[in-house]
Amino acid sequence: MLSRLIGPGLLLLLAAAACRDGRLPVASEAASAPALPAQPPPQTTAPWKPAERLGLTVLATVPHDPEAYTQGLVWSGGSLYESAGQYGRSSLRQVDPTTGKVLRAVAVEPRYFAEGLAQVGDRLIQLTWQEGVALTWRAATLERTGEIPYSGEGWGLCSDGARLVMSDGSNRLTFRDPSTLATTGGVDVSLDGRPLMQLNELECVEGAVWANVWQTDQIVRIDPATGRVTAVVDAAGLLTPEEAARAEVLNGIAWKPETKSFLLTGKYWPKMFEVRFEPAAGG
Repeated sequence: MLSRLIGPGLLLLLAAAACRDGRLPVASEAASAPALPAQPPPQTTAPWKPAERLGLTVLATVPHDPEAYTQGLVWSGGSLYESAGQYGRSSLRQVDPTTGKVLRAVAVEPRYFAEGLAQVGDRLIQLTWQEGVALTWRAATLERTGEIPYSGEGWGLCSDGARLVMSDGSNRLTFRDPSTLATTGGVDVSLDGRPLMQLNELECVEGAVWANVWQTDQIVRIDPATGRVTAVVDAAGLLTPEEAARAEVLNGIAWKPETKSFLLTGKYWPKMFEVRFEPAAGG
């Protein structure tokens, strides 16, 4: 989100702090966070257990526009839609999933920083970062159909078929009405008993919510009923060191139900990967 709005030196310090030792940014590592218990909190409905550790298998690799600051991906019946961010450069795109070619692109007004993307029926809903407005589009034509105001920052968005799930960069997921974006509920997300911060791009899949964690190479699977992280995917190493030096963070996840696989990419990444998650060795 902020990587283009702060100096490169400060960004490197922030990224290093967030990702040191490969750990996810749990709230206990933030200076302003309250003290947390050394042991997992007691559970009243089910015993606490550590999140499953997953790796991935790459099924296919296709080119990806290295100028796209990817904020959201949506797969829909063979069509792939992408939200690209940055003030003055935000857009909504339809992308050929087999070649990576941008088939259509519509620029978003310079005052908006485009964020997460979800499909509800024949509409695409595209969040904005701090503007408090979601942009709505007709998926078939990429024609703008309106705007919907909402409260809070917009980061990630997905639809579970009945409601929208939205992230704001904290450990909170909010549930929202798909027509009005009014808040209908929410849940705080925790990993192994501690709040997990910086939840970003989201994908709703078969009752779970998958989330990119900003400034890390990890993707987490969240139980939206409890907020517990039930699995952590290590997605490090998808890009070569040379590619990674010119790119930014992993961000962008779309579910392909036809093949039970995911599409992954990132901000300014030159490639997109079709992958399948699987238990990690020794996990």
